[in-house]
Amino acid sequence: MFCCYVKGLAHCELAFFRQWTADHRQEVLGFSNLRFLVIFELPTRLSTQEMTMELDNLRTDCARRQKKGLHFILASVLIWGLILAAHLTGLPTEQKNLITFCCSAVLFPVSWGLSKALGIDLEGKGNPLSKAGLLFSLNQLLYILIVMWVFAAVPEKMLMVYAMVFVAHLMPFSWLYRSRSYLVLSIVIPVLSLIVGLFLPPYLLAVIMVVIEALFSVCLHLEVKRLDV
Repeated sequence: MFCCYVKGLAHCELAFFRQWTADHRQEVLGFSNLRFLVIFELPTRLSTQEMTMELDNLRTDCARRQKKGLHFILASVLIWGLILAAHLTGLPTEQKNLITFCCSAVLFPVSWGLSKALGIDLEGKGNPLSKAGLLFSLNQLLYILIVMWVFAAVPEKMLMVYAMVFVAHLMPFSWLYRSRSYLVLSIVIPVLSLIVGLFLPPYLLAVIMVVIEALFSVCLHLEVKRLDV
């Protein structure tokens, strides 16, 4: 009895829907065309023209406000200078590696101070891509886990792995800041660190990193000046 009732109700609803569709055919077709336009056509138009231009404008604005992360690279010169000083001492390798980790802890405070001195807008209010820059910076914390394993397993090669991780995580900034310097050096430095770390003493790697980070800062400064032209 109940099944017959449900079946009859379903037939009634289907008949009502068919009749309503026939009476409002033009409205249904018009709504379908509008929905197709909103879902498929408009995003296609925007993505090929206005959306691409808007995204490029946001990236340029982010690069200009944050001066392409120049404060972080300048702070890196200081960090690697401290690491070099530690590896020039006669301390055991384990203690040198521990000092290296301690030097890393001052990167963010030093870069924050440099950002204030250089007038860099860290927050980038009004630009949603500013949060992406913070995310790109924090992902290094995950890679540090690899360095911690090397610290315990192969301590004499820890500085090599640390240098590779230190720079390789910067590659996404080449897209965010539209920077060729980030792209090239985030590839060249890890490869160079591997070669130097395998065949030369750690302190020579630290010397090379100080020089490269200084050159990196100069390249970014020139890129930032071109943005202001």
